Parts: sequence; C-alpha cells; structure tokens
Amino acid sequence: MRYSTLALASQVVSSVTAFNLVQRDNPRVLGLDIQRRHVTNPVARDRLRRRQKTVQQTLDNLETLYFANASLGTPEQKLRLHIDTGSSDLWANAASSSLCSGRGDKCADSGTYDANSSSTYSYVNSDFNISYVDGSGAAGDYAKDTFNFGGKAIEGLQFGIGYDSSSSEGILGIGYTINEVQVNRAGGKPYANLPQLLADNGDINTNSYSLWLNDLDASTGSILFGGVDTEKYQGSLSKLPIIPETGGIYAEFIIAMTALGSNGSIGSIFANDSVPVLLDSGSSLMYLPDDVVTSLYDKYDAKYDATQGAAFVDCALANQNGSLEFTFSEPTISVPLNELVIVAGYQGGEPICILGIGPAGDSVCVLGDTFLRSAYVVYDLENNQIALAQTNFNATKTSVQEITSGNDGLPNASGVSNAVSTVSVQSGGARNGGPTVTGEVTASTGLANPLATANPWLGGVAVAGAGLMMGFNGF
Repeated sequence: MRYSTLALASQVVSSVTAFNLVQRDNPRVLGLDIQRRHVTNPVARDRLRRRQKTVQQTLDNLETLYFANASLGTPEQKLRLHIDTGSSDLWANAASSSLCSGRGDKCADSGTYDANSSSTYSYVNSDFNISYVDGSGAAGDYAKDTFNFGGKAIEGLQFGIGYDSSSSEGILGIGYTINEVQVNRAGGKPYANLPQLLADNGDINTNSYSLWLNDLDASTGSILFGGVDTEKYQGSLSKLPIIPETGGIYAEFIIAMTALGSNGSIGSIFANDSVPVLLDSGSSLMYLPDDVVTSLYDKYDAKYDATQGAAFVDCALANQNGSLEFTFSEPTISVPLNELVIVAGYQGGEPICILGIGPAGDSVCVLGDTFLRSAYVVYDLENNQIALAQTNFNATKTSVQEITSGNDGLPNASGVSNAVSTVSVQSGGARNGGPTVTGEVTASTGLANPLATANPWLGGVAVAGAGLMMGFNGF
C-alpha cells in the first residue's frame, strides 16, 4: 500500500446545498437492514484494514461490525457483506479460492460466489485488486450479475470476485464511485457502484443514503437509500460540505471537526480549530489526534498497551454518567460513555473492556462506529455534503421521506452558516485504485500539531488512515 499526503486548502463557505425531501405513500427509496457482528479484537482488525499514509436493509449489530444479508446471481447465492462507507466496491470471495475451499470452511459465515453457477453472470475484466497495509488483500475478476437486497433485484451490478484472497469477509462498499481522474492516475475503468446504479436506474431519485446504526446494545440498524427516516433522529439535520482533495476530487467522506468537549461542555477539550475527520462505518473505533487521545486516556484512567494496540479501562466506566461532544462548525453530536466502552473479551469469567478511541498518529482522524452510533448521518454523494443529527436510540416509529435531486432544502434541516469546507489533511494512503496527491499539513488541534507527529504508542505499527478498505475476520 502506498503512502501519500492529501493536500486540501483551508477556507469557509457561507452555506451548503440542501436535499429536497418528499413524503409519499410509496416513496422511491430502498431500505437495507443491517446487523452487528462481534469481532474479538476490533483494534487488531482496524489496524489491518486501515491504510496509512467507504433500499432498507436491516443491519445486524453484533457489537463491533455491521453487515447486511444479500445475494448475487441466478439462482441466488447468499452473502453476508460488511457495510463500508470508506470504499467503493462490492466484492465476494470465489467459492473456488484457496482460502474458502481449504480446511476449516473459513468463508462459511460470509458466503461465496460461484460464477459458473449463475445464469446471469457476465465477465468484465481481470482488474479487480484490493490491497491492505500488511500486504494482504484480494484479487480476481470484475463481473456483473443480479444483486438482491431489501426485496429488490438490481440487474447488471458490477462487483469483484476474489479468486485470490486472504480475507474471509465480503464487502459492500458504498463510498464514492471511482471517477475518470482517479482512473487515469491509478488505472482501471470507472463504473457505477450500488448507490450510483440505484440512482442511474431510477430506483432512487439521487445518489444519497442515510445511515442509522442504533446503540451498542441494539442488534439492528438500517441504511435507507434515497431517503431519510425522520423518526430516527432528534432535532433537525445540519448540512456540512464534504472536503475535496486537491483538484476538487471527491473521494472520501471527510468533514471538519471544529471542537471537542466532554460532559456537555462544548469545546472544553479543544475549540476553534479544524480537524479533518473521516466518517467511516467500516472502522470499529474512532481515531483522534494523539494529544487529544492522551488527555482522554488520563481522564478515563485508560491504560494503553502498545502490544495489543488498545486502551484498557474499567468496565464500570460504561455505567458512569458522561459524554464526549463533537462539534462540526455548528452541529454537536454527543456520544455517551456507554457507547465508548467495548467488551473485548473475558478473563476468569470477568469482562475485559477497551475504550473505543485510538491515536491517529500521522494519519487522518477517523470517526468510526463508536461515533456513528450516536449520529444519524445522511451521505449526499450527488451534492457532496453530509447531514448530521443526534440519533434517536431504539426508535420504534418510522417516517420515511424521499430525497429528490437538486439543491432544494430538506424539511426540518438547515445549512450551516460559515461551515468549514476544506482543510489540509495528512493522510496515510490513497484509496485503493484511487488518487495519490501531495501537499502540506496545516490542520491541528492547537495541541502541538498532533496530526503531524509520529504515533508515540505503536512503535512503527500505525493504525489510523483515510479511505478505509475492508478488513479481516478471525481475531
């Protein structure tokens, strides 16, 4: 995996464009239920999958990773795919791969795809290749076939088949589609991934979707392609610009965090700054500037173990009142302590807990699932903006509204005045198959420029990065 620096200019804009929400008896949306899957060591998994330098389907929620049940082919071949807003490709392991056909049936839970067993399969090329920071990954063919999810059959969806793979888990990448500029830099051919194809086919009005992960104790959440569910968040949605790369390329869901506080005190940890953060559902934890993490470890009496790459805390911390407040120019998302304490295992029958926060080192900061569970997030890829609101945990009602194409406003939503639109970002590595650009690092928290410093804990093993690729099971 290559290392690079993502250079972005620093400026503000007066407002951002809006979504147009329409409530209909039969809205043009697709829902995908998602579930949460337990990962024994989410820190190790994040370390492997993170690059240095992302229809209503139920999301199953098994503590630290989110996946959806879907299928490919005719007849249908069932898959369990991890939801990743930090990558673009849908890919699945080939049934004939050495990993899946070997002893131990390592791909039994996630499922496999056999091209010869599908009457609707068509070959595209042999350019599929995903690599990870440790040199592992998957390679094989790009193909097209019918993708079934949320009660909808999507014909001719392009995806990757991993004939040579070291990861047993398939991915549903719903980030930005690789564009012509990125293709010219990295090779390959552009194509419409799932959300783009839904918009192109008219199944949804615009390339956008909303994500609701629910709380740590909940078993399910949802993705709503082409719409929002106004019962799943509190207050109003606030729209923020996504930060482009040099040359105006939009490749990652990076926005500017301008303050961090605790226990309801906005900006008490740092304020009036612009820290670029990546919103990524494929990352189990959040990764913040090193100096900020140091202060939080002191605050919560967390003991960092460099060998494990994790900060261990007393599990009783989850029962204490308290929160962290993340501010983005104007909207503030409050993350309660019980969402930050994760049971990582058991010893002598007693739980062992870690704090769901790690040091970003010299890579871009990431707000993974330990943040995203507390936020209702609308990803608007058509207008290059993010809308945020405080989540409504364990909502029992639903009110689905379409997002229509164009720049009209969302009902019960507003643009953020003078929102930070771009900041300089230090990134550990470009998106796989994406651009590699260079520039200077200027963003910091005012705390000894933590984004520009080496990671003091990891001894050369970095865990933070931008544009996350999917990781591994089995830890």
